[in-house]
Amino acid sequence: IRDFCLSRGLGDVYKRQSLDMKINMKEWIASILGSEKRIAIPVMTHSGIELLGHTVYDAVTNGEIHARAVKLLSEKYPSAASSVIMDLTVEAEAFGAEIHYSKNEVPSVIGRLVSNLEEVEKLQIPSLENGRVQEYIKANRLIAEDTSKPVVAGCIGPYSLAGRLYDMSEIMMAMYIEPDCIKLLLSKCTEFIKNYCVALKSAGANGILMAEPAAGLLSNEACLEFSSTYVREIVSEVQDESFSIFLHNCGNSGQCTKAMVATGAYGYHFGNGIDMLLALDQCPKDVLVMGNIDPVSMFKMASSRVLYDATKDLLLRTANYPNFVLSSGCDTPPEVPFENIEMFYKALADFNRGMYD
Repeated sequence: IRDFCLSRGLGDVYKRQSLDMKINMKEWIASILGSEKRIAIPVMTHSGIELLGHTVYDAVTNGEIHARAVKLLSEKYPSAASSVIMDLTVEAEAFGAEIHYSKNEVPSVIGRLVSNLEEVEKLQIPSLENGRVQEYIKANRLIAEDTSKPVVAGCIGPYSLAGRLYDMSEIMMAMYIEPDCIKLLLSKCTEFIKNYCVALKSAGANGILMAEPAAGLLSNEACLEFSSTYVREIVSEVQDESFSIFLHNCGNSGQCTKAMVATGAYGYHFGNGIDMLLALDQCPKDVLVMGNIDPVSMFKMASSRVLYDATKDLLLRTANYPNFVLSSGCDTPPEVPFENIEMFYKALADFNRGMYD
């Protein structure tokens, strides 16, 4: 369809048709599982921001700049999907949390928004018009309008959001002292995240990388009770053939992978603190399992040769797992050397060509 329309000067017709043609994510995943080749989907946006000559602040406050950064990276490198920046303050800000901004670092939450049951009971589930939510929806819409790749939006997980509203240290104590209070907060966080996911889906995103790093601090049982139960509610509401949930938990060292799998997501994304072979063995064979090159010590700090060797080693160790997707362990930081990014993809290309054993 694309070649037919473009050869006849009908680019606008193709674009309109493309917007109505949703990618079947089940088929997309099945094609990955059935291929001998490996793909890469690093969580990487800062490098695109730098290529544009903009700051992190520009991108996290302006959906058009954000989209341009993602599209520029997508054109420059062969990532199998387009993913947005991992900003874990958007949803907290919508609830009313105070946010600290800086020029070239992702925003952070300041202080506590709620501290007891009475305050949680009064807490309103916010509108999607609050804060920067619409800028992130805009970014995903603009990316989806201009790419044939799956667009993986981003959001925070319910437990990690609740921790930012209640304070992370305090919530870990309150889970046992005042579990009803925390579960009420989690239910409100879940409802908002669900609404946000529906809006991102409507904007054209093909999936969500749901970041739930705080749940990695929990045991499997606690993770199941205070995170996975609520993530599964979101999965049940929004995941279908055209939209996938990929659950990210970079805090998990292996102790709560079973709880992650209990969510029923179509994929799981792991940080550099876990052995990927352990993660792959603990996950079903028909879901994507992604990770886990260290974003700081490898992507940013290592030499290009060391990064190449680490990527090569990971690909060789996971060679018998068709559901493995090469990725960074988390969002890559600002100022990653472009030579390192190129060597990351070179290691992938060499593996797929069988150029090393």
